Amino acid sequence: MVSRLLIISIQPIPPPSSSSSSSLTSLHPDMILSLAAAMSSGGIPQNTTSSSPFDPSPLDPWLDPYPDPYPDLPGVNASSSDVPGRTYTSDLDLRPLTSQQDVSPWDVALCVTGTLIACENALVIAVLFYTPTLRAPMFILIGSLAFADLLAGLGLILNFVFTYLVEGEVVTLVATGILIAAFSASILNILAITVDRYLSLYNALTYHTERTVLFTYLVVGVIWLVCLVLGVLPALGWNCLDDQSTCSVCRPVTKSNAVALAVFFLLVFALMMQLYLQICRIAFRHAQQIAVQHQFLAMSTTKGVQTLSVILGTFATCWLPFAMYSIVADSSYPIIYTYSTVLLAACNSVINPVIYAFRNPDIQKGLWLACCGCVPSNLSLRPRARTSSDV
Repeated sequence: MVSRLLIISIQPIPPPSSSSSSSLTSLHPDMILSLAAAMSSGGIPQNTTSSSPFDPSPLDPWLDPYPDPYPDLPGVNASSSDVPGRTYTSDLDLRPLTSQQDVSPWDVALCVTGTLIACENALVIAVLFYTPTLRAPMFILIGSLAFADLLAGLGLILNFVFTYLVEGEVVTLVATGILIAAFSASILNILAITVDRYLSLYNALTYHTERTVLFTYLVVGVIWLVCLVLGVLPALGWNCLDDQSTCSVCRPVTKSNAVALAVFFLLVFALMMQLYLQICRIAFRHAQQIAVQHQFLAMSTTKGVQTLSVILGTFATCWLPFAMYSIVADSSYPIIYTYSTVLLAACNSVINPVIYAFRNPDIQKGLWLACCGCVPSNLSLRPRARTSSDV
């Protein structure tokens, strides 16, 4: 019947006559109504044609009010299953279909920074471990700080690997836990070093008898216990994997957890500022009390104040932007701000070995002995006593 319709549509229309006009008008009124409805709707609905064109079934195009005029042409008013090997979607998707995720330059920068952090702090740990004379409480705290920064560097490397090479929620939670524990330990160890320096000046006469190695190991153990608890919180359910609307600037950490960690950092920073102000007051008071060594102590105190300015300025510059941004922002903010603040915070672990380890003359001697087996003439082989410039 479809061929009959096509023949009728192709043949030239003869001049109108009363007999032909009446026959066409009365021949197929359903067909005329069907074609008019199809033209008004902008297309001809599809249907499955009958296997026999002369079978008077409900699938006959003469009886079906919505026939398919092109049953043998795939892709014309056809469903996605009519064309094998091709998928049709309801919306146009202009995103390129790539089998490999593009590597962000920010992630590369964080991975390179993590590698530098790991190498620096591994060197500090090796020097402290292989130098028997570096077993004082101060060096234990420096070693704990170096281990925390080493773990942070490895966490940045693992985060890059897990992002682009290994997929899954488990590895994401593992990388997040390592970074939270490592950076928290780094901040708390810096606070412990600050307290140690304050006590060494405030109780200069009894410092070496009260601050024993055992006591320092206990302090380090408490620090790492607290940081491990903070690190496992995301794996215990304190994450936003099930509810993306609660995510912070660092997925999968929730907004509330990020704010709590930022407030914790601000409290640590405020305590450090208070302690270093007290250290400056004690150092200046010592310089005024001992008149005989006034000139020497004045020079030493000036150097100590400069060191304090470098320590506090570096710590604030690296961590304050990320802490404040974690409080005011959420996951809807541009990702470039998150990357820039995280990279700046990671740079603090790059600078820590320079401030707390490589400036120390005793560690410098260990480095010289490990590298070339000699010590420069300006460095004494005997461990020197702490002065106010060591703050």
